Amino acid sequence: MSLPRYAEYKDSGVEWLGGVPAHWEVSQSRRMFKVRSEPAHADDQMLTASQKYGVLPQAEFVLREGRRVVEVIQGIESLKHVEPDDFIISMRSFQGGIEWCRLRGSTSFHFVMLTPVKWVWPAFFAHLLKSAPYIQALRRTTDLIRDGQELRFSNFAQVPLPVVPVDEQKEIAAFLDRETAKIDALVAEQEKLLTLLAEKRQATISRAVTKGLDPDVPMKDSGVEWLGEVPAHWEVGNLKRFAEVIDCKHHTVEFLDDGLPIVSIRELRDNRIDLSNAKLTSPIEWEFLREGRIPQQGDLIFCRNASVGAVGYVDEEQLPFCMGQDVCLIRPQTKSRFMHFQVTCRAVTNQIEALLVGATIRRANVEEIRNLVVTWLPTLEQEAIADFLTAETARLDALTAEATRAIALLKERRTALVSAAVTGKID
Repeated sequence: MSLPRYAEYKDSGVEWLGGVPAHWEVSQSRRMFKVRSEPAHADDQMLTASQKYGVLPQAEFVLREGRRVVEVIQGIESLKHVEPDDFIISMRSFQGGIEWCRLRGSTSFHFVMLTPVKWVWPAFFAHLLKSAPYIQALRRTTDLIRDGQELRFSNFAQVPLPVVPVDEQKEIAAFLDRETAKIDALVAEQEKLLTLLAEKRQATISRAVTKGLDPDVPMKDSGVEWLGEVPAHWEVGNLKRFAEVIDCKHHTVEFLDDGLPIVSIRELRDNRIDLSNAKLTSPIEWEFLREGRIPQQGDLIFCRNASVGAVGYVDEEQLPFCMGQDVCLIRPQTKSRFMHFQVTCRAVTNQIEALLVGATIRRANVEEIRNLVVTWLPTLEQEAIADFLTAETARLDALTAEATRAIALLKERRTALVSAAVTGKID
């Protein structure tokens, strides 16, 4: 969609604004906002949000009686009063822009409240203060934001702001509210589609590896309550009956800029092995880690710590590599991808989650992995199921990638639209 520009522009003299409409002015931000340093009132309601970094997203900025923003706060003397149409900056972190407050109440002393003085229509500045060019300009005022420390009013005061006629601010805000709502609705639709595709993918895998592909095959009770019936000719048993499970060597190696690749937790992404940024070690250390556990085509690399249950199938083109720490090698009796699909299905992942209930550290030991209950079936049938799931998951993954690209483009358009509107690049 092509949007018109203003008839005449001038140089704003401000890098982040660039050229602005000829009738706009520029002012120091301290002339447009001042700090509200008012202690909390006795009858203030607490304002809180769920984000752990202390940023108050507009959508989550709600009243919740009896809750404190920071649990260690004791008493009203530690809180600050906030009014509707104040803007809030966090002194502890900076996550996505300065937030517009819609409510009256009190909040943590970690926040700085900005109250408009003049030339400010809050709905317009709600967009401007969260726009990409403004955030970039604010970040350039200090290294502390990048270091996750603090953002001060002095940083805010360093970034000049546009002075726009209030009626025009209202029109721009209404336009952006309307257009961003449309984009947000489209993003929500695509995100819903991603959820449905993920559910469809998991359901397809789970059904194929526990029920097979033939809907008319005779069934039997598996003897396992959560598994239910399985094809009558299938076996059900512990993983160690059908595969060798080999632990990694518990040895820390030196990482080098140049060397041979190691696969550990960080290389298991989306149930795939990703060697693009694998850590490297020396040939001597590499060979030591491979002793008695050389990965082969058809093996699985299984994460048993932190991201427990993440698993990657070893393709021939990925070889050679060695296993690092916190993973183990599963070597099925067949080399089809059937076992890879099975250990990522709900029937197995639910078992893994059950093992971790109450654990202070997410970790599964090798013996627990060996005792996971799985199905086993003739090799030709395994290959047929693996081929079916490879094709079906590829189709679903393509749709997922398409929806993900659509979301990225929509968000990119939203960012560009807001940035253009609040800096006067469109009329």
